Amino acid sequence: MTDYKRKRVVVTGVGAITPIGNTPDEYWEGLLTGRNGIGEISAFDASKHNCRIAGEVKDFDPQKYMARKEAKRMDRFSQFGVSAAKQALADAKLVINELNAEQIGVIIGSGVGGLKVMEDQQTIYLDRGPDRCSPFMIPMMIANMAAGLTAIHTGAKGPNSCSVTACAAGSNSIGDAFRVIQNGYAQAMICGGCEAAITPLGIAGFASARALSTRNDDPQKACRPFDKDRDGFVMGEGSGVLILEELEHAKSRGAKIYAEIVGYGMTCDAYHMTSLEPGGAGPARAIQLALKDGGLTAEMVSYVNAHGTSTPVNDPNETAAIKKALGEHAYKIAVSSTKSMTGHLLGGSGGIEAVATVLAIANDKVPPTINLENPDPECDLDYVANESRALPVEVALSNSFGFGGHNVTLAFRKYN
Repeated sequence: MTDYKRKRVVVTGVGAITPIGNTPDEYWEGLLTGRNGIGEISAFDASKHNCRIAGEVKDFDPQKYMARKEAKRMDRFSQFGVSAAKQALADAKLVINELNAEQIGVIIGSGVGGLKVMEDQQTIYLDRGPDRCSPFMIPMMIANMAAGLTAIHTGAKGPNSCSVTACAAGSNSIGDAFRVIQNGYAQAMICGGCEAAITPLGIAGFASARALSTRNDDPQKACRPFDKDRDGFVMGEGSGVLILEELEHAKSRGAKIYAEIVGYGMTCDAYHMTSLEPGGAGPARAIQLALKDGGLTAEMVSYVNAHGTSTPVNDPNETAAIKKALGEHAYKIAVSSTKSMTGHLLGGSGGIEAVATVLAIANDKVPPTINLENPDPECDLDYVANESRALPVEVALSNSFGFGGHNVTLAFRKYN
């Protein structure tokens, strides 16, 4: 569609279940104070694993959002997704009823899906035989079920989908939902990402790929994006969800507006299954496409919520990508990795980081990158080291990159 036909899209609600807080307010307060959600794994006995640390969600009770019977028929990732979606709807004060249900949809992504259910059912299969596997195994483990169950629990009958693009899944879901509203196929969308891959197999698989930090003796210092002493990412879990609305629809009901989403860029490195193409060309193009899509220039950007995984390869490549895309202006903006506090939520990361990005715009405050003590010389931007900062945020970008070469950038701006 040509630009003049595009509808404006705004963010009217947020939901977040994270290792540093189980509501958006708790999450935001945790980000600004530099709260660290990483510790020793408690979900299972990790004593035989090379990596024994993770960013686990604490004190989560799904029965605050659904009946016990319903919760038992969901994998943890779906519990997170449905719960964050209900938070976001409540925050937006958006009521779904017979009159609007077909104009409200859901796109919630997950990189892995129901890994815990799959592992548990495999054990049952091996120990007790195929006839003892649960009839709920498949619907509990498939990655689209967070989106499907959210629709069931909220009554949203509009477009429904699920991005499964590894660590870019949450951001792709938000971008795709943005397009749905922009082009007139829905008035509002529930969108974001969720993940619950802190399982024996999940940790073992990523550790075998040498992607995880093994700083087991000091979990609080393990995730250190852009620091020269980083040694890998730390697995996190949880969910982040946004309510996107067509602007006139939001205004007609007097909705609170956090920010406007204006740009969505996605590219592929077409280079390697797990590694980034050196020099950051693919991510740089995603950033440039998001700016072009939003009618923005590099000089308008105030803040970048970085993918910032704390891996040896990602951080200098992302730094190079930001500089390639924004030129000299890259040295004049704030960049931070909130993964330093939450760990890396894989497909859920784009969701909680989009929440952080729109809250930065709404509050004119930028969360820090904690544990940045010895900056990598290749990472020479302003990473808001260790303390949050008050800063006018007019335009902010959120980056997500995934295995397979997926690169996504979302562009948000202050609504006026």
